[in-house]
Amino acid sequence: MRLPLWGPAPRRLTLVRLAGEIARSLSVIGRVAVEGEVYRPQSSRSGWVFFVLRDRAAQLPVACPARHTRRCRTVNGERALVVGTLVWGNDRGQLVLEAEEVTPVGEGAVAALIAETRARLAAEGLLDRARRPLPRLPAAIGVVCGADAAVRKDIESVVAARFPGYPLSFAETTVSGPGAAQAIVEALSRLGCQPGVEVVILARGGGDATSLLPWSDEELCRAVAACPVAVVSAIGHESDRPLCDEVADLRCGTPSIAAHSVVPDRRALEAELSGMLERSVRYIASRRDLVGRRLERCETTGALAVALDRARRRMGNAGERLEWAHPATAAHASRQRLAACDWRRPFASHVASGRQRLDALQRHARSLSPQHVLDRGFAVVRRADGTVVRGPDEVKLGDSIAVTVARGIITATVDDAGHRGRQ
Repeated sequence: MRLPLWGPAPRRLTLVRLAGEIARSLSVIGRVAVEGEVYRPQSSRSGWVFFVLRDRAAQLPVACPARHTRRCRTVNGERALVVGTLVWGNDRGQLVLEAEEVTPVGEGAVAALIAETRARLAAEGLLDRARRPLPRLPAAIGVVCGADAAVRKDIESVVAARFPGYPLSFAETTVSGPGAAQAIVEALSRLGCQPGVEVVILARGGGDATSLLPWSDEELCRAVAACPVAVVSAIGHESDRPLCDEVADLRCGTPSIAAHSVVPDRRALEAELSGMLERSVRYIASRRDLVGRRLERCETTGALAVALDRARRRMGNAGERLEWAHPATAAHASRQRLAACDWRRPFASHVASGRQRLDALQRHARSLSPQHVLDRGFAVVRRADGTVVRGPDEVKLGDSIAVTVARGIITATVDDAGHRGRQ
């Protein structure tokens, strides 16, 4: 019996099956974050970016899909952190790190990345756009922050002091490191579309330039500008200035300051409402006193006495005229005179006279109406600036004119302006 020279007998596999087993074994590794030097970056026509990530002992080809190129800064010789997944390419038989993010490592490289992003945003007018006003009394306040309790406790303590129980909606997410920018964008989108949320605070504690880099991500800045509600940026400390500060509707030095700016002061609101109520009561009282004084100046007794005196005089005159007649005869005569009074006739005659005058005015207005003239076959010619043409000398060959007739407007071009005589 002959034993194999190199251990157990090999398994016979097809090339396709072997490639599949390699791919399955790579899936166990999952997402990785690898740091190294960018070497020989190249771009393809389809928008992909390829380069080699290397250090002193190893190197690995990296491919960045077109959909991720905004988050992939590839400068030859620059040290960078690449986040992605290992992929086996069957067509080339090559192991490739497919990148999701390529971020520079080091303050100089980070500053250069932020400067390039700022230039692109400024070119599109996102830095100089009109800021949305903050609501004075928002229905609810959204807060994007990390999973650590420090920032959340700071905001909650401000709410407890200014307006206890004010509605807050927190979205805790990754705020630094690989994948943080995408996580922040998703959290902002959720809060911005949540019913009742009328303002969102982006809150994070302090850190170095590299840890704050996700807050200068270009996609995050665009999401802040496109958010349907106002956004307040409160990232780091007063000296920290990520790019989202320049795009947000309000920039605050710390999360506590942001909470003071957004959460209303209940005591101040109650004092203001009380003042408004007192002013309203004083105004109503002053108006009531003014009306009362005006009523007091009205001499109702004197006016009534004058009216009664006038009525007595009229009744006295009527009595003198009827003294000669018998009371029964006088009463009968009075009834006849009242029956003879046709009180409807003056009103009807006034209406008929007014109708005649109105008809006459309408006929006169129709005779003067330009539309009446057009209905008779005449037309009004206007130049392009709207002025009326009164003679051939006011137009030139090729001028556009508008001819207004009884039922519309005809647009024409002057072909002959030579007949200048008056018809």
